[in-house]
Amino acid sequence: MTYRRALLTGWFSFVEGEVTAGDVLALRRAEEVVREAGVAYDVAWSPGFRPGELSLETVRPDAYDLLLFVCGPCSGPQTAALHERFAHCRRVAVGVSVVDPEDPAVRGFHEVIARDGGAALPQLSPGGAPGPSPDLSAGTRPPHLLPPVVATVLTTGQHEYAGRRRHEESARHITDWLGGQDCARLELETRLDTRDWRLCGTPEQLDAVLARVDLVVTNRLHGMVLALRSGVPAVAVDPVAGGAKVSAQARALGWPALIPAERLDDAALAHWWEWARGEGRSRAAAYTGTPQPEPLAAALRDSLVRSEESADHTIRPV
Repeated sequence: MTYRRALLTGWFSFVEGEVTAGDVLALRRAEEVVREAGVAYDVAWSPGFRPGELSLETVRPDAYDLLLFVCGPCSGPQTAALHERFAHCRRVAVGVSVVDPEDPAVRGFHEVIARDGGAALPQLSPGGAPGPSPDLSAGTRPPHLLPPVVATVLTTGQHEYAGRRRHEESARHITDWLGGQDCARLELETRLDTRDWRLCGTPEQLDAVLARVDLVVTNRLHGMVLALRSGVPAVAVDPVAGGAKVSAQARALGWPALIPAERLDDAALAHWWEWARGEGRSRAAAYTGTPQPEPLAAALRDSLVRSEESADHTIRPV
């Protein structure tokens, strides 16, 4: 049969639905098959996921004679509603799970190509095959060049800085900007807790995560220090107006990728982002390859062996 045009839909099309990575990969595989068959097609996206693109709310049903429903559970009133709106189309569900074969959402399709198989669904499986089939997403492969993995280490605390605090603003600006970048984002926390499975319980566990990311974006002193200690470049933001410990530590380490709170904007983030992914990678790697000066440890050692004792309180720069 020759089709004029197909509309590809799924849970990624519903406003009330959700868009998962597996759904999108299954969709991509279905698109490949449709293209190989020489069928023109469109994809209906949820406006909550891709605003401005073709959606079920904006399509003209009479433009299509084939409706494909891809991946996910074949159930629910949203799915059943497709049968009424696209009653004139041949309707096929592919790569779906069928919980109830008598569900109107299932019965409304002319053909259901189920991924789970099972003897209870012989009429739904191609050729009556009773066994399950690999999900459509299994037929796709990751690209050779993947987006970078970027860890955030952020704080909105540190109330000791009082009126100089820009912590909430800096964290919000960083996360808003990162949300627009092509990267895999990983939220990390330097706080250790052996009772909370979501947090690391030892510094070594945090090291294991940091060693596997490509870049750290942080407004914390230790976010920068621990990243460099692992040989990972960091884009650091000092969240204290006028500069405080993050700026001081960047100077001590000779690390240039620092943005003062007063100069935090998209352009500054983009500049150091590009630098960190280029020259910054070799600069960060040098921190793991050569011993770093330790003036604080040396000063402590000197204090411990110093023979004289003083009753006066001192703050001694090193």
